[in-house]
Amino acid sequence: MYKSIVRPLLFRFDPEGVHHFSFKAIKFLSKVPGFSSLSRKRYKLKHPALKRQLFGLEFENPVGLAAGFDKDAKAYSEFSDLGFGFVEIGTLTPKPQAGNPKTRLFRLKQDGAIVNRMGFNNGGVDAAVERLKRNKKRISSASMLDARNNSRPEALEGRRNKHTLIGGNIGKNKVTPNEKAVDDYIICFNKLFDHVDYFTVNVSSPNTPGLRELQDRKPLTHILQTLQDLNNAKAARKPILLKIAPDLTDNQLMDIIGIVEDTKIDGVIATNTTIERKELKSDITLQKEAGGLSGAPLTNRATEVISFLHQKSNGAFPIIGVGGIMTAQDAIDKLKAGASLVQLYTGFVYEGPALVRDINREIIKQGL
Repeated sequence: MYKSIVRPLLFRFDPEGVHHFSFKAIKFLSKVPGFSSLSRKRYKLKHPALKRQLFGLEFENPVGLAAGFDKDAKAYSEFSDLGFGFVEIGTLTPKPQAGNPKTRLFRLKQDGAIVNRMGFNNGGVDAAVERLKRNKKRISSASMLDARNNSRPEALEGRRNKHTLIGGNIGKNKVTPNEKAVDDYIICFNKLFDHVDYFTVNVSSPNTPGLRELQDRKPLTHILQTLQDLNNAKAARKPILLKIAPDLTDNQLMDIIGIVEDTKIDGVIATNTTIERKELKSDITLQKEAGGLSGAPLTNRATEVISFLHQKSNGAFPIIGVGGIMTAQDAIDKLKAGASLVQLYTGFVYEGPALVRDINREIIKQGL
């Protein structure tokens, strides 16, 4: 139904407008009696083979929603109802920022791809924290009410499903110079610490000028070690992951392995969007749009990066694979290349929630 009816209708309109409309629609439908339950029944699989123990966390299944979709923590519970085992919010910055000028999001339909130059548009970390707090209170209150009213087991199960594993993807404001970038990451880390299950340090978006320079060994080590020191001083630390670009050279990837070893962070997310434009079929004007390219053209490169990191590090750290997962087989390929979990973004836009279900079904089938 999504690919035959919903997607053709949505794809007739501006991508960013559709994104905001979809959020409102998902939030509205979740309030319709029975809709969330029906969504979970259709898309959310439960099976022992899907569970993953990683970073000290238990993932109900290994398929997550990548950062950039629920930037401001507005609908992570609703996305969990569509089958995701975890949701990464953000990228969040200390101060709200509008991002880059519109138009800044483009569909390359012939390539199964998206180009975006959003520029970390978000309402700021404080607004996200308030939403996370409100949702936690709402769930706790509803759960206590269910218990007092002796709710049916299936109703209580629905409440438990709302306790979604959440990653907090953090970045720096555009106006913050690189030499002070660590301060922005510290602010986001401290404010989000009690409200997310893990952190992702984003230094790899191509849409904030100079950001990718922070992937160089010295500044990146400084940022990660600073956060790790803060983390280790907490009563109970949270996993810290690093999200990297697919455009790094082999030497740069070797540096990443060394940085992970030196700072002892918990893992890597591979990969972010690419600035490469190779063998695309879509209109040349779309190909020339500045920004990060995601979707099918990134499939092979993202898998190559995962394989390289896994092999060269001898599997020393977990990898979350993301980039061009458009089919269940794409996800399987990344898991076999060395990823422990996977995330969707563009594949979810093009294929809908059935892709989440299909990936989990294939994982069960293959016993991965």
